[in-house]
Amino acid sequence: MSIPNLLTLMRIILIPLLVVTFYLPWWWSFPLAALLFGLAAITDWFDGYLARLWNQSTSFGAFLDPVADKLMVAIALGLLIERYDDVLMTLPALVIIGREIVISALREWMAELGKRANVAVSKIGKYKTALQMIAILLLLCFPPGSLIAWLGIAVLYIAAMLTLWSMIQYLRAAWSELTRSL
Repeated sequence: MSIPNLLTLMRIILIPLLVVTFYLPWWWSFPLAALLFGLAAITDWFDGYLARLWNQSTSFGAFLDPVADKLMVAIALGLLIERYDDVLMTLPALVIIGREIVISALREWMAELGKRANVAVSKIGKYKTALQMIAILLLLCFPPGSLIAWLGIAVLYIAAMLTLWSMIQYLRAAWSELTRSL
């Protein structure tokens, strides 16, 4: 097994650790959860970089990497929805989670048609991912109502807007195939 694939598997293993840490009854549980999420976010970038650098891209890695990313983000957002218990957190979190489901299904369908390249990751998608990772890190680490948490919510809203924008781009790219199948 290649190092990039091991990093992706490590990201999946970090998910239950993140959840358990989040619910620990100690003052340091949220900063530790943020640290675990940050470690996972770094491995997300690093595994792709190493796979390209060492020419170790595999079909297994291409499948597992986005699954690991979406699981980590969706679970972290779910934890944050509970922690914040506010519509201000719930709306952008649900937009991001919903978009991930739609685009994952769209990519799978386009792959079945042999046109996955039409919905390849875009620059906007990369910016969205970076902003949502930063937002989640801030929101996990700092208590609701703090100035940094408000900054995290603002960044999450920007990520949610980019999420919608990128979803529209992906749907446009697949539109001819979508309308042909109706």
